[in-house]
Amino acid sequence: MRRLLGVVRWMSLVCMVATGATAFGQEVTLRHAQSAAALDALATLVVRFNDEQKGKARVALEDLSGVADVHRLPHMALLDDEDVRLFFGSRPRFLPLTDVMKTGGQAFNAARLLPQMADAVDDLRGRPQALPLALVLPVLFYNKEAFTRAGLDPEKPPRTWWETQQVAGRLFDAGYGCPLTTSRFSWVHLENLSSQHGEPVLAKGSHGDRFALNNLVHVKHLALLTSWHKSSYFHYFGPGREGDAKFVSGECAMLTGESGLYAELRQRRQFPVGVAELPYYEDVFGVSPANVLPDGAALWTLPGMKKAEYAVVASFIAFLMRPDVQRQWVRATGFLPMTSAALDEMAASGVSPAIVDAARRRLNMSKQDKSRLRPGESRGRLRAILGEEVELVWKNVKPAKEALDTAMRRANTP
Repeated sequence: MRRLLGVVRWMSLVCMVATGATAFGQEVTLRHAQSAAALDALATLVVRFNDEQKGKARVALEDLSGVADVHRLPHMALLDDEDVRLFFGSRPRFLPLTDVMKTGGQAFNAARLLPQMADAVDDLRGRPQALPLALVLPVLFYNKEAFTRAGLDPEKPPRTWWETQQVAGRLFDAGYGCPLTTSRFSWVHLENLSSQHGEPVLAKGSHGDRFALNNLVHVKHLALLTSWHKSSYFHYFGPGREGDAKFVSGECAMLTGESGLYAELRQRRQFPVGVAELPYYEDVFGVSPANVLPDGAALWTLPGMKKAEYAVVASFIAFLMRPDVQRQWVRATGFLPMTSAALDEMAASGVSPAIVDAARRRLNMSKQDKSRLRPGESRGRLRAILGEEVELVWKNVKPAKEALDTAMRRANTP
């Protein structure tokens, strides 16, 4: 019944957008690419906000898949940094979150954001540029049923990458053609590798900071994955979220990907799912396995609005920051809480204890600028280049070191 009500709310929003909703006051548009439970939750919150405005203002949802002209800018966009060009056809300028709230006449205390959530959207001066609404952590998902059939303990997932190799071998021998796959390769296997093992993603050079995702640990890791790829222990389906579907369908027994996928896996109940922290190399000095990087979709504000429109946007952002709304959002989606007030909601909503534990330990940690790429065009460009070069590794065209060295040379060339 609750799902049906969510669909009704969503359909009513679609109808209002289609008819222009002229009976309402000031209207602003929020463009997004959410689906399934996240879309239902977003639509429900928008309806709740609009109801509270009592006709004075409203937010209209705009699904990216139905946008005829992406160059026509909305007022807000909930998007991953990598999807900017897909959303708008180019990279527009965004307005800093604090400026939006000030112009819209709403108080905003950036200190309320959990440190690591703020770090994901801060600029180089520590100012939040967007609202970290739909962020996730990298985790290891595994099919407990597959573990059991392979004679593995379903309650003991691999902790290190060497243990992962042993598990993958056992799964392969048990008849699983795809023991391990991944989503978002650059973020999971290179950026988070840096964060866990204390490697800076930017190194000082004679002409300023330079990308440095080709250190010894990166080469070592990519070389190991290459050997797994050749032996069919690891399968690569693309640089984005292509691996998700392979795990959800049961084709692959393990997946390194986004914690937010757990909500879909729990809803499908196709097989018992285990969740563990992202593996690490225990032989690297100073390794901190819990030091993973929250990442994902944030709520960005576009320029060129009227003051009355900024007022609605700022009111909506303030609404999303309310503790009761935060708890509702986290409970419905499984995304990471933005504030401490919603941390407990993760456990209460049935999110995997491994994800809850990782969030508790990580999100309150102080910011670590040296291990994170800032949002912006250069990060999206770097991830695209890495995707191209890594593809050549899987095709056996380039060895790991050459591919990473080439990627860094390309990314560091203006």
